[in-house]
Amino acid sequence: MRTLYRKTLLSNGVRIVTEEIDHVRSVSIGLWIGAGSRDERSGYEGISHFTEHMFFKGTQNRTARELAESLEAVGGQLNAFTTKEYTCFYAKVLDEDLDLAIDVLSDMFFSSLFDEKEIEKEKKVVIEEIKMYEDSPDELIHDLFSELVWNDHPLGKPILGTENSIRGLSREKILHYLDHHYAPDNLVIAVAGKIQHEEVIKKLSSIYGEFKRGGKRILEGTPIGHQVQRSITKDTEQMNLVMGVPGLGQDDEDIYAMHVVNNILGGGLSSRLFQGIREQRGLAYSVYSYHSTYVDAGVFAIYAGTTPSNTEEVTECILAELLDIKNKGITQQELERTKAQIKGSMYLGLESVSSRMSRLGKTELTYNRILTPEEVVEKLERVSLEDVRQVMNRLWQREKMSLVMMGPKGHEVNLNDILDRQNWT
Repeated sequence: MRTLYRKTLLSNGVRIVTEEIDHVRSVSIGLWIGAGSRDERSGYEGISHFTEHMFFKGTQNRTARELAESLEAVGGQLNAFTTKEYTCFYAKVLDEDLDLAIDVLSDMFFSSLFDEKEIEKEKKVVIEEIKMYEDSPDELIHDLFSELVWNDHPLGKPILGTENSIRGLSREKILHYLDHHYAPDNLVIAVAGKIQHEEVIKKLSSIYGEFKRGGKRILEGTPIGHQVQRSITKDTEQMNLVMGVPGLGQDDEDIYAMHVVNNILGGGLSSRLFQGIREQRGLAYSVYSYHSTYVDAGVFAIYAGTTPSNTEEVTECILAELLDIKNKGITQQELERTKAQIKGSMYLGLESVSSRMSRLGKTELTYNRILTPEEVVEKLERVSLEDVRQVMNRLWQREKMSLVMMGPKGHEVNLNDILDRQNWT
């Protein structure tokens, strides 16, 4: 078995990255565009995600139904997703159907109609999606936390937009957005599977090598984290809470130590929070930690959903675990086990050509280079016990901590009171 990473830069700035995997029969291809909710100015909120939807609503050559059936007819997949910093359109097919996948994706990218009737129809669909999301407090609270901590910065805005912002979108705004953001130097095409790099370049350069749009991507300045404590009243059976601090950008030197801390704290069934709060005390069904990493910023947060009367006890347990790691660090056994977990999870994920394509596209778009699994493992292995303590004390400082709660009125807790009782300094 062998894998081979290659990269070609077309004359107009389009980057094509490939990974040749000769022991599979499938190919995954993705168009990665550096445009997400972070790029949306006032009046355009939600347009990245909405535009993603509209690419599937018909082209000059295919109806919406024909797009949906095109790859399914050969057993393939066609889909897309939008994040805060990028949008991806991707397909997975047998190697013999790569030409078809390229044709369908290119048809969507260059020839979508953005029909005004379809736009009005899709507004209703996306508004229903927003309403569905707002009816899921265990999901909604994460967006509210980011929005409050990052105040008015675009990185804190919801990917879906709001009902009002979606109603205000138009064909003119969509075309304006495309002209400015779907530009050659903002596009990475990632291909992984049973391919040959030279053949892929030959197929793609004739389609993507000449188009011109827009200019350089300019991101708004790095968001400044604000300390907040907020309780939002909602008629729910559980109190949903998120506690967190501003995190790390993708190139921060402590990023791998932070991954170790996150995994030990709340990254799985064996994590300290899961074992302590769910298994030992039975206070929550869902409790976990996560780190959202962006180009120049991040959020390190902990989520728990619990019976409202247990809110204070759960908050105390979370803070006690954080303080224990800050003061005592972790054990060598925990460190080695966590490194093995992270490595195993990463390599198991790479069993899929779609995952390999995603790694290629995301790392090239965000790092401007291919970040290989081997490089990640090498940096992970360097993390020491002292690195873990250092990043923990750097991030989880009292003056940086925020708490957002959502649930029935009358069960709110005061973060500062608990911090005082536990002697946080």
